[in-house]
Amino acid sequence: MSLARRCSRTACGRAAVCTLTYVYADQTAVLGPLATYAEPHAYDLCERHSERLSAPRGWEVMRLAPDTSSRGPSGDDLLALADAVREAARPPEPAPAIHPADNPQHGTKRGHLRVLSSD
Repeated sequence: MSLARRCSRTACGRAAVCTLTYVYADQTAVLGPLATYAEPHAYDLCERHSERLSAPRGWEVMRLAPDTSSRGPSGDDLLALADAVREAARPPEPAPAIHPADNPQHGTKRGHLRVLSSD
């Protein structure tokens, strides 16, 4: 089983390169870069079918140019990933120990009740 997404057009087995969505309220067909994941109300199209796309009469086709610089992780993405790994690897700071004698009210608090010492 291939993990690459295929064109949604019937009998087309080419790899999908863009995603088509419809905005019915605006009567617009939006053809943009391939979506991150497949959605049930969007159509993945190969290059050939995306070039030949036409919309119903009265509808507008909006073609969003793919961002060629986003073909892989950017420097910011890699730095954010490295920071997240460092943060996850850092040992947790120990919680400070609180003793009843250190409490300015000479008691310890448990829930909504307070235990007071008898001195």
